[in-house]
Parts: sequence; C-alpha cells; structure tokens
Amino acid sequence: MNKITTVKSYRELEEGVANNDRSFLLLYKGGSAQSDCALQRIQIVANGDAYAIYTADVNDVRDIHPRLEVKSAPSLVVFEKGKVVNIIKGCQTESAYGSILAGKEIGAVAHEDGKPVKRITVYTTPTCSWCNTLKKYFDQHQVHYREINVAADTAAAEAMVKKSGQQGVPQTEINGQMIVGFDKARINQLLEIQ
Repeated sequence: MNKITTVKSYRELEEGVANNDRSFLLLYKGGSAQSDCALQRIQIVANGDAYAIYTADVNDVRDIHPRLEVKSAPSLVVFEKGKVVNIIKGCQTESAYGSILAGKEIGAVAHEDGKPVKRITVYTTPTCSWCNTLKKYFDQHQVHYREINVAADTAAAEAMVKKSGQQGVPQTEINGQMIVGFDKARINQLLEIQ
C-alpha cells in the first residue's frame, strides 16, 4: 500500500514520523523543475510499496524547513524513530530513491567480496548532455550515486570548485577523488568496472 501523505504543518509531520521506525519527508517547491522531478520520482518509486512518505510544498507550508534547518528544495529528509538522520538535496535518480527508501546507503557501491564501500557524488546541471551520459552509464552498471545539481545549489558548486579547481560539469567524486568530465577509463578504474 502506498503511504504518501501531504502534511500542512510541522506538528502534523511530527505526529506522523513519531509513529514509524523509518519515514521520509520530501520538501519541495511546487513549480520548480528540480522539485517536480523529485516529487515525480518519489511517487514512481514508492508506488506499491509500504513506505511512510510525507510531502510538503514550501510555498504552502512555512514552518517545517526552518525547524529542520533545510535550506534548499527539493530535499528528502530521512527520519528514524522521529529523529532526522539524513538530508539528501536535489532530484535523485529513481534507483537512488529506491535505495534510500529501502534503507541502503546512498552514494555507495558495496562489494560482495568485502572490498571497501565507495561513496560517489555526481555534480551536474540540468542542461549538461555529458552529465546525462554519465548518469546513464552509472545506471547501466547499477552504480548508486548521489546527484547534486550545482545550478540550484551554490554552496555545493563552491565546494565542488574548491575540491577540483574546475567549474565544468559533470564532475564525479569517488571516495574523495575528483574526476572532471566523463573520464570513463578513470571511473572504471576507481569503481572496478570491467
């Protein structure tokens, strides 16, 4: 059964998340392309599964994001037993949302052979064709990653430039190592893709 509930206040949200071991809140800004993307993908992923998911449009609900200290929309807030344990900014892929809802680590590739987990962040913009190529490549290889739209998140854009010294996208961070552009050979090497 699909449990997506629209909340209209912090109090409503607080009551809802208190009744679940694990629950989620998508804070979005109606009319924004990134927010519409996130809402649509969450609805697709949650369809048919029993996740406790709450949504709130920051245009209408003004007391949630300040209380949770969320400064950008869309953001998916993960709660465990009523406490915030993670905030994922931006519109993520369906596979990333599926991993988050299932309780798996986002932005990580876990190896069955016991090798260390890889944390992967992809910095993108909506108009970047190479960004889409990179994301499709990761999806084909079932690589879970965290996507950050640097056009919508200036703090993330500044952090990306500080790490790599470059402004162009896509950029991929794998366990702290920055890759500028779609450098397939380097990505394959770091992720051990054959």
